[in-house]
Formats: sequence, C-alpha cells, structure tokens
Amino acid sequence: MTPTSTHGDDDILAAIGNLIDPDTGKPYRHAKGVSIAANDAQQLMVNVALPYPAQSRFAAIRDEFLAALAPFAAGRQPVVNVSSQITSHAVQRGLSPLPGVKNIIAVSSGKGGVGKSTTAANLALALAAEGARVGLLDADIYGPSQPLMMGLAGHKPEVNAGKLQPLLAHGVQVMSIGFLVDEDQAMVWRGPMVSQALQQLLNDTLWDNLDYLVIDMPPGTGDVQLTLSQKVPVTGAIIVTTPQDIALLDAKKGLKMFEKVGVPVLGIVENMAMHVCSNCGHEEHIFGHGGAEKMAAQYGVPVLGSLPLELSIRLATDEGKPTVVAEPDGKLAARYQQIARKLAVKVGDKARDFSGKIPKIVIQNN
Repeated sequence: MTPTSTHGDDDILAAIGNLIDPDTGKPYRHAKGVSIAANDAQQLMVNVALPYPAQSRFAAIRDEFLAALAPFAAGRQPVVNVSSQITSHAVQRGLSPLPGVKNIIAVSSGKGGVGKSTTAANLALALAAEGARVGLLDADIYGPSQPLMMGLAGHKPEVNAGKLQPLLAHGVQVMSIGFLVDEDQAMVWRGPMVSQALQQLLNDTLWDNLDYLVIDMPPGTGDVQLTLSQKVPVTGAIIVTTPQDIALLDAKKGLKMFEKVGVPVLGIVENMAMHVCSNCGHEEHIFGHGGAEKMAAQYGVPVLGSLPLELSIRLATDEGKPTVVAEPDGKLAARYQQIARKLAVKVGDKARDFSGKIPKIVIQNN
C-alpha cells in the first residue's frame, strides 16, 4: 500500500496546519503559503512560503515541519523547502507601486534627535540580513546623514541615461542628496524645491528589484511629508520616538498626519528606551518609561520594539558600519532584526497590489 492511499494531502495539511508562526502568532497556513509539492511512494515534499523575510529562521521552521511530518513518512525522507515570497502591497488610492520597488516604508519622527536615521539604517540592514532586497533613500534633504552612517561619505553615484545608479553598502542600495552636494554645503531651499528634490531622488534612481525601499524622512510634518503622502506610493510608515513626553507629543502629530493622508502607520519604535551602564550593567530609564505603550494604546498601533541608549550604536554608525553589520550576532542586532521582522509581517498582512496584473483597456477608432 502506497503512502498516498494511507495519508492523503488533506490529512497531512491538517496535521501541519496547527503549527504556529511565532512572528505572526497565527498558523503558517493562514498566509496560504503551505503546500504539498509531492506525496507519492518515493517522496513527501512540503513547501513553506513566508510573506516576509526570515532567513535566520528558515532552519528552525524546517525542523518544526519535519517533526510534524515524521508520522506520515512511511519510510520516505520528508523534504521541507522554506522560502520568502515578498509581494507588492496596497498603497494610497490613485497611486501605483514605483517601478523596481515592491514596498515603500517611511521611517518618520515628529522631532529631530530621537535616532530616526540610525533606526532606519539598521532596519534596512536587518531586512537585508533576513534575505530581502532592500534600498535606503535618505530623504532628509537639509541634513543627510546616511552617506556617513552607511560608510559611503565622499562617494558619487554614476549617471546612466539620465538616471542615478544607487550606491551599494553592506548589501543595501543607497541614495541620498548627500552624494550630490559637498559635505559642508548648506541646503538653503524652500519647501517646493525640497519636495521636488525628493521626487527626483525617488523616481530618477535605478532601483534594482527591491522588496523594500526604506525612506529616512526628515523630522516634522512639513512639505516633504505631504509630498510623500500625496505623490509617493507608500505601503506604510513607522514612527520613531523616545519615551519622554515632549518627544511623544511630536510623534503623535506625525502619526495623525499619516492617518489624515491615508498612509497606514505600521507601528512605533521606541528608541533610547533605557540606558545600560557599560561598567555594571545597571538599567536606567533616563528619558522616562512606558511612553510608547501609552501612545500605542491610544491610537491602536503596535509597538514594534524598544531600543536602548547605548554607546556602541553611535560608534558603529560613525564608523560607517551600523550595529546590524558591526555586530551581526550581538544582542542589539537581534533587537533590530526582531523589529524588522515585525515590520515586514505588518506589511505582509496588508492587501496585495494587483494593479500590475490588470490589463489595460485601449479603445481605438479604426
């Protein structure tokens, strides 16, 4: 008697259907990414496709499924293929995804000095470390910092047929106004010029098949933010804040702005949540405690994670190697990767974009 007559596909899917994805808290089958590729006398093969990047967890997921499939093996060696299949997701009404970019994520803050750019750089690197194709756009026209943080200070992009070739750093495609002007040049531009510069950087860069484009936004709720929300197809935004009340006041304004313009806020990242003494290990909440949780409860958005105020984060970015690449196996890198996975899960939960698959109807008068 062959294995297929004893255990059909439905029996096997029922058995593995209860396996819970710890990143989503839901069964893996919920995302419709589990399928049986083969179930015959010679082979039992299952495919598991995640809608978010999680390369660091592939081995653990494979082992989990192999254990669940063992009772159905019947002398066969089960095979489990784990992969990530990242698709384009819905953006603002009336806009279509950018060519070469599946999803755009805006990293914003209500005020400066909360570590937004450092967070954006590390999240981009964390998504790349999990197997995604990632770009990083430095939209802070007045104070571009990504060239220094990503180790690209002094570099210039190549121009190909009027388009800018993004620079590559640690596996991430990077573009910034800082590549196009002198380091000490002051950008004395009015709002419309800044907005136009953002659109040119975004549309005139040859992004190469990105799963995610992370945009490091300037602080505040001005012209650039409005341009982004009205003319740029944004999948979602995250708000970076620190715990103290004054930072939260401005963060709330940023959150409300995105709500008004139809850009979903995917979550909040609380930076500088605590300080850990490098000598004794004592934790102290210098800027207060629990502010992000209160804000999240008030507006119904999740806290994606908290990050400490730690000297090594600043030293790493100053050296052009942010924490995720400077200490990829460290505790801080693990925090960034966890936040990045939660962010990608939130993107994966959004409705997919099918605009590229809908045929265009052309009416001709012959």
